[in-house]
Amino acid sequence: MSDTKYAKGLEGVIAGESRICKVDGEQGRLYYFGYRIKDLAANATFEEVTYLLLYGELPTVSELKDFSIRMRKSRELKEPILQMIKSFPRDSHPMELLQSTINFLSGYIDHKIEHSPTCNCRQTLHQIAQIPPVVAAFHRFRNGLDYVPPRDDLSHGANFLWQLKGVEPDKDDAEIMDKCLILHAEHSFNASTFTARVVASTLSTCYCSISAAIGSLFGSLHGGANEKVMAMVNDIGDEDNAGPWVEKALAEKRKVMGMGHRVYKAEDPRAVIMEGFLGRLSEKSGESSDLKVLKEVEKVFREKMEKKGKPIYPNVDFFSGAVYSQLGIPSNLFTPIFAVARASGWLAHILEQRSDNRIFRPKALYTGDVELPWPVLEERK
Repeated sequence: MSDTKYAKGLEGVIAGESRICKVDGEQGRLYYFGYRIKDLAANATFEEVTYLLLYGELPTVSELKDFSIRMRKSRELKEPILQMIKSFPRDSHPMELLQSTINFLSGYIDHKIEHSPTCNCRQTLHQIAQIPPVVAAFHRFRNGLDYVPPRDDLSHGANFLWQLKGVEPDKDDAEIMDKCLILHAEHSFNASTFTARVVASTLSTCYCSISAAIGSLFGSLHGGANEKVMAMVNDIGDEDNAGPWVEKALAEKRKVMGMGHRVYKAEDPRAVIMEGFLGRLSEKSGESSDLKVLKEVEKVFREKMEKKGKPIYPNVDFFSGAVYSQLGIPSNLFTPIFAVARASGWLAHILEQRSDNRIFRPKALYTGDVELPWPVLEERK
């Protein structure tokens, strides 16, 4: 075993420069191109944030109008793509379908300048605009429902709910869905974003880069935490059971899903906003059991950790699953919705990587044998 020290998982290693996103874990702050996430969530639409991520500045009125039109006109799925989605195994995970479909979508795009820092992804916007219809179409087909065509008079979040359920969402639901996507749009060099940048560094296409990112997001250590939080909520059942459940989980050294974050040592600012959305939806629906269970879990868990001198706070996944449930979204779509939102951030990083590219080629610390004698085949055991 070598005595050489290294950062396993590249923890703490600076792998590149970026202007896109700053995560201030100590202060619990998040910025997209210098703008605070709470200001973006309060004032912007997802289309406006997507423009910011792709161009590095907020749009003017005319720029946003033109960009929104292009983004909304790019939503329609071609018939061969719909047939591919319809024929995909019904029992497969939506993330498997999503990764496959991104590559299929690539076949309908002119790639003449894709292998260039000036690729046309800012113009086509297909990855960002068509992921939501793909997710919605697969959900409907696997449940024996017809495809719902997109509408260009609806926001990104509202149109997703429309295509998913075939019912136009009310103003509040539409706004919350759109802003949930803003909260998940970008988060610096996380696993899936770094995957996208590694693939982009080879000058592969944006579609290949995003497909790889989706594969990374599908892993249980990255995406899917909010789905596990909701499984926890369902297992607890009632707020009165939350305390004993947490105590048992800690005694068995099981992770309490949604509590704590690899980077944030203070409150995750996205979680604060997401909790507000859950409160609004719970009050509107008159169904607050999930919120009550989550708040009791948070209270008991934080009290236990603070006694050990370990202040730990909820992350964005702690509340997002309950928000999506209130919006009528099934739990197996929670991770695909993460991809719906993060596509903007992935594409921003792909474009930034290409602007000053150097292919990623880290070293590995070899721990195997060397200079082994060659054994004759008949003498091997």
